[in-house]
Amino acid sequence: MKKDTRLIHAGRSKSYTGSVVNPPVVRASTIVFDTFAQLKHATQNRGNRVPFYGRRGTDTHFALQEAICELEGGAGCALYPCGAAAISGALLAFLKNGDHLLMVDSAYEPTRSLCDKLLAGLGIDITYYDPQIGAAISSLIKPNTRVIFLESPGSLTFEMQDIPAITAVARQHNIVTILDNTWASPILCKPFELGVDISVQSATKYIVGHSDVMLGTASANEKHWLQLREHSYLMGYCASADDAYTALRGLRTLSVRLKQHGQSALKVANWLAQRPEVETVLHPALPTHPGNSLFQRDFSGSNGLFSFVLKQGSQQQVEAFVEGMAHFKMGFSWGGYESLITATMKVQNLRSATTWPYSGPLIRLHIGLEDVEDLLADLEAAFSRFNQAS
Repeated sequence: MKKDTRLIHAGRSKSYTGSVVNPPVVRASTIVFDTFAQLKHATQNRGNRVPFYGRRGTDTHFALQEAICELEGGAGCALYPCGAAAISGALLAFLKNGDHLLMVDSAYEPTRSLCDKLLAGLGIDITYYDPQIGAAISSLIKPNTRVIFLESPGSLTFEMQDIPAITAVARQHNIVTILDNTWASPILCKPFELGVDISVQSATKYIVGHSDVMLGTASANEKHWLQLREHSYLMGYCASADDAYTALRGLRTLSVRLKQHGQSALKVANWLAQRPEVETVLHPALPTHPGNSLFQRDFSGSNGLFSFVLKQGSQQQVEAFVEGMAHFKMGFSWGGYESLITATMKVQNLRSATTWPYSGPLIRLHIGLEDVEDLLADLEAAFSRFNQAS
């Protein structure tokens, strides 16, 4: 099946849907059995989409897990209450005291906080690495290196990583690779085809698509699925059936939403590139982006999230820019139908292995599904406020 068709049918086998279109919401904690033989069968197959206990999942969860595997290509998918939980669950499934983790320097800020405030305290050695290091990551590997964590593109500064080059080195050393694939969603990048072992996503973002559910997923290849599944279960990770149902519903429109997000974002990005106040636009689909060749090779499309850097700007000017927007809302997260805006004055504070080359403020946009002309007018007014505040 082609991508768009697969999105419609993934996770909709009759064993989940019966005679209706969507898998019903099955809420449960206790699963009851009529015979000891049935209980024994469920116990022995509790990891194979057989109802056993609510935390293991119901048919609603199984349908979503199956759909994510169909779309991403993994051997199995674990569900978590949010994206940050999926990241911590995946890392803790493969790391222990005394192990070494290679973490990309451009990682999502909560991922860095997890490393510095929790993993380090558990006795895990962490080295941050340049996202553009490629195969040279071999020089950072230690005898106790167990995991390499990637995020491509970086969700704030949008560096592209050479995923196949890094995963090839990791395989040579029997190191687990984990990729935060949230930006691409399940359809713009195929991480397992690029050699990744674990693909993590904040389903809160594009999978759900409506800014009303917290949910995370982690898919694994055959070699690592059992360990990811069992360790995540031991740590108590699970998600509600209602949230799984909402994510399944979001999947059905994912492709058409991403096409609109991507088309509008490119229009805005090209418009921003012509502004005299803008130093650079950090959008990997632009030919001017230093990682564009990697983007063209590994990704099938783009979405609505990117950043741009101003040539200069005081705190007062940046506040004038982001306040008073008609359509862009200030808030964290992204991937919903609405446009969002955030600003960062000092990117260097969020990295340690690399030097940020720009001195001006960084503004991140998520381009929603509004008419792009209205969004451009909103940004035009923002630049006017910015210049008047100087």
